[in-house]
Amino acid sequence: MGKLVDLNLVVLSGTLAVAPELYRFDSGRRRLDYLVTVRTMTDGRTRTNTISVKYWDPPTRLVRKKLIRGDRLWIAGTVQRRFWSTLDGKRSQLEVVASQVVYRASDLTLEAFDPDQKVVQSVDFAAATT
Repeated sequence: MGKLVDLNLVVLSGTLAVAPELYRFDSGRRRLDYLVTVRTMTDGRTRTNTISVKYWDPPTRLVRKKLIRGDRLWIAGTVQRRFWSTLDGKRSQLEVVASQVVYRASDLTLEAFDPDQKVVQSVDFAAATT
């Protein structure tokens, strides 16, 4: 029998709960933090979850984009658990580390930012569907 391989892959589609926050570090790295609200339907009931997303070293074009609460995002990435200590003891939180962010740039255009390729890909759905 072959060796088992695990897969850590998350794809989210949701809306921004608040505007993203940009952090700049002394090392020169940057991080955009998002809170994304995702609604799912289970047994006829709607469940809403707010998920923390970290996007390390995002493209400058995405940093400059003024996203606001309610903007729709698609996010691909991995899940990680972050640990820290408080006076009350050890804490942890699950969060998504984004590898790609896609936002709705206009009514019918999506823009994708791929940090590995440093390329912006635009798809004009109006032209593709008319």
